[in-house]
Amino acid sequence: MAVRPAPLRVLGLHGYRQNERVFRERTGALRKLLRGRMELVCVSGPLRVRAREAPTEELDPQPEEPRGWWFSNSQLQTFDALEETDSSQGLEDTLALLDRVFAEQGPFDGVLGFSQGAALGAILCALKSQEDHRFPFHFAILVAGFKSRSAEHQGYYQDTIKVPTLHVFGEMDRVIPGPMSQELLSCFREPVVLTHQGGHFLPASASQKNTYCTFLDKFLK
Repeated sequence: MAVRPAPLRVLGLHGYRQNERVFRERTGALRKLLRGRMELVCVSGPLRVRAREAPTEELDPQPEEPRGWWFSNSQLQTFDALEETDSSQGLEDTLALLDRVFAEQGPFDGVLGFSQGAALGAILCALKSQEDHRFPFHFAILVAGFKSRSAEHQGYYQDTIKVPTLHVFGEMDRVIPGPMSQELLSCFREPVVLTHQGGHFLPASASQKNTYCTFLDKFLK
């Protein structure tokens, strides 16, 4: 009898104003869809987010202890994916946190990021492609991802990122519009793309299972 490969261990990076508990709840349908292929380990961002400001990535009630990965406005300590800025306050704290997570909770086969977490995932891919050895993983799934508008981050996108990626985004996403996710595609070598007709969420319907599985099966041992 053939031995079934162990599930891939994947690090989950939540969206702005979420946290590890909320993200685990939001990925329930996807984890069920990919049961046996993917084990998701979620962590919370190091930055405490203040009372709600607009615009936000969360259209429903704010969770307890909302977190973020960096702020685009260091004075207000807020984040807006559309904001062109010289600031990226908190990113170094985030990278230091993830360095510890990889060392203490790894190894991880891949990264799954949503919205700001997907933008962070793309930065991790860039660092890995630049031979930064703090973050050893083999692939990334970036849902509603985008290129950071921070001037301090533009160096991450100068060279083609060689990490295998699956990019997922919705045609009706009003928080991270499709063109922003499409712009991120150009930074990667041979990205796999999955689009859906919905908005700002992680799609997990039966019709999308084949794309997820085909991508993940390349990394199952």
